[in-house]
Amino acid sequence: MKIPGKYLPEYLLVVTVMLVSVLGFWEIYLGAGADPQPRHHLHLLTTFLWLGLLLFQLSLIGRAKYRKHRNVGLAVLVAAPLLVATTAMLSVHSAHRGLVSGEGDELIVQNVMVTIELGLLILFAFILRKNRKLHASFLLSTTIIFLGIALFFTLWKFVPLLTNQAPETFDPESAGILGQIISPSLGLLFFLKDFRNGWPFLLAGPSFFLNEVIRSWLAGQDLIQPLTEFVGSLNTAMTFIGAFVVLSASLAATGLKIPRRRAAIEAVPGS
Repeated sequence: MKIPGKYLPEYLLVVTVMLVSVLGFWEIYLGAGADPQPRHHLHLLTTFLWLGLLLFQLSLIGRAKYRKHRNVGLAVLVAAPLLVATTAMLSVHSAHRGLVSGEGDELIVQNVMVTIELGLLILFAFILRKNRKLHASFLLSTTIIFLGIALFFTLWKFVPLLTNQAPETFDPESAGILGQIISPSLGLLFFLKDFRNGWPFLLAGPSFFLNEVIRSWLAGQDLIQPLTEFVGSLNTAMTFIGAFVVLSASLAATGLKIPRRRAAIEAVPGS
């Protein structure tokens, strides 16, 4: 695969997120007592389907294959709703497990907000799709959210091993803080790379910090438990279907149409 220098930072971003995501899934599949469930397989599949689609689209743009890029981009109409639906389903499962165990769900706000944020970034990418660079920035900014999630689990599980610390001395809060530093920093770098079209990265970068602010406010209002009970009471299958339908309908409402051959050819510069 040819990697033009112009898009090298974007390639590196997606590939890095893929590699960190592998480490994030490591404990589920290869860790002590690993017991992956169908929901984990589905989440793994949809996550790497999305990242792979972004990487492939970058390669097409880099080789000036605009018509094929546009046609392949229609896969987003399936991949994006699947991605958000899977995330919503896992949020429900996590909340339900917290209720059953009586321990609550420390990640309830992050899980719910990440689902919403992913959906909004993808939706705005297609509302503003006539600006190709802005459209691309919105889609690529979703990788910053994935990076934050993967970093949380990777740092939590692997940093104690690398620093010779006992796992209990490196708690989830420390992993979260590091993730809140790294993700916005990357978002800022991509914004600085393109001030005019890179601002979606500024929305995605601080999302985990914003979610933590929301969590703190909800905790102060004693609303964490009611939120957990509400989310945990939802049916996982119906949540999956509902999230899929809502985002699919929202994308369709932006006026997306399957391009005819002639329209696709006319869209290619110089044709």
